[in-house]
Amino acid sequence: MLEACFRFWRKVLIASTSEVYGKTSKVPMCEDDDRVLGSTRVHRWGYSTSKALDEHLAFAYAAHGLPVSVVRYFNSFGPRLDPKGYGSVVASFMGSALAGRPMTVHGDGSQTRCFTYVDDTARGTFLAGFSEQAEGMAINLGNPAEHSIRELAERIRTLVGSKSEIVLQPYEAYYGPGFEDTRRRVPDITRAREILGWGPTVDLDTGLERTLEWWKQTH
Repeated sequence: MLEACFRFWRKVLIASTSEVYGKTSKVPMCEDDDRVLGSTRVHRWGYSTSKALDEHLAFAYAAHGLPVSVVRYFNSFGPRLDPKGYGSVVASFMGSALAGRPMTVHGDGSQTRCFTYVDDTARGTFLAGFSEQAEGMAINLGNPAEHSIRELAERIRTLVGSKSEIVLQPYEAYYGPGFEDTRRRVPDITRAREILGWGPTVDLDTGLERTLEWWKQTH
């Protein structure tokens, strides 16, 4: 795709991920920070590596003048989530809470993430795609408000009005031995604010309410 865009000189926007930062303990995470990953024997880091390779290839073409921008998403959520929960802890918890099933939290639940409502994600993506200043750069698109996974489960259970039990499950029981996780993942959005004039406008509770309303209308 990059080769074709280079041949016909078309701008490219790469949708990347906060996973590229790996298990670094430095927070907030800045776009030019070092990546910290585990062994290649730990499958956990395969997705991070594949997205980083996308970025490497994109920036290689950018070095030859192709207009390329990269956005890194931080746990985007909202209407149209996969109801089966694939790839989204919000969808997994909401589906379980609505069905009255146990809500499974991996590890001790103290690991934190930052959740970005889909409207904010889409708006930031659009701005990055049409901004000349963003060309040749990676830009974090995330809500810096930090929440633990256990807290997220409790918020969704309360919102739904569910009596589902919150169950802690060791990582190894689900992912197998040797799994590694990122304890905190928090974006520095200085670059997004300065270059795109972007910042999140929808907080977690409001986003969850909108997501639940969509879920009830479509399922």
